[in-house]
Amino acid sequence: MKLTQLTVGSIGTNCYMLYDETSKAAVVMDPSDEAVLVAARIEALGLDVKAVLLTHGHFDHSGEAAKIADRAGVPIWMHPADRALPSWLTHGLPDTRDLADGETLDFAGLQFTVIHTPGHTPGSVCFRCGDLLFAGDTLFAGSCGRTDLPGGSWQDMAASLRRLAALEGDCTVYPGHGEATTLEAEQAENPYLKMALEQS
Repeated sequence: MKLTQLTVGSIGTNCYMLYDETSKAAVVMDPSDEAVLVAARIEALGLDVKAVLLTHGHFDHSGEAAKIADRAGVPIWMHPADRALPSWLTHGLPDTRDLADGETLDFAGLQFTVIHTPGHTPGSVCFRCGDLLFAGDTLFAGSCGRTDLPGGSWQDMAASLRRLAALEGDCTVYPGHGEATTLEAEQAENPYLKMALEQS
């Protein structure tokens, strides 16, 4: 597997493309903005996009998902709890298929386990693929997602952070904003993760 990343939009959202080097089967995660740039990267790499995955429904993660999905003729997947978010936070959600906690999605051999991690939004999820964890706005390097917007909850966030801390093995964490990190590093240094563990 190979991973390519684009940071797009005014808020600097990380859009990830994970793909098989041989078959070029690919999954695009959180194509929030600059669909022309995202599509150009897909074309340059010769990717065969199989699905678009959303870590949550905020516009800075979902904004141009429909353009990428329509171009590839594939579905968009999102947790259904985020359909209740107010429109000013979503800018209008595309049609999506439902994600469920604990399910494994297989897209031409690219397998993702869905981990429901509410807190930033009711429907926030992380996607684990092997030792890669795509964390959306749940876990950042040294921080976590904000919980003061509609649908946010520190209690839910703390429970989600504890759940991530309990995952087996060390994962490379690819967040929705900012630099990549590791679970091991966050367990040792992240003050929000430490606070969540202290509250358990």
